[in-house]
Amino acid sequence: MKKLLFSLAFVCLTLVSNQAISQTIQNRNYSTVGYLKDDGTVQNENYSTIGYIKTDGTVQNSNYSTVGYIKDDGTIQNSNYSTIGYIKTDGTIQNENYSTIGYIKSDGTMQNSNYSTIGYAKDVKNHTDAAAAVFFFFFRLN
Repeated sequence: MKKLLFSLAFVCLTLVSNQAISQTIQNRNYSTVGYLKDDGTVQNENYSTIGYIKTDGTVQNSNYSTVGYIKDDGTIQNSNYSTIGYIKTDGTIQNENYSTIGYIKSDGTMQNSNYSTIGYAKDVKNHTDAAAAVFFFFFRLN
């Protein structure tokens, strides 16, 4: 399960294309670790495409294989449609058992469940952007 979450997190973070960068993802030391593009392309810090988030919420890896889904209500599912987490409207991030695993603040600051800052998602615009950042920070950096 953790391997799947890592894959989904990594793919979600790297949403970027040849268009302008819509979101920069930084770790707690302010080092850029990825970019989220307006067209749903996810890139790593070297601008290599590692995945895509489609407008319907489908998350794909760089080979266009579906690895998960981000639902409009903030539910996060794996490729088998099993729920693996939730993003609440107040920024609370929960796992599939509804245990709080972290928070995303309105300024894009990402925190773990102990309120320690683990990263930043600049220019957060909606829960899809937040979902991409949340996956990366909570399932890759911790």
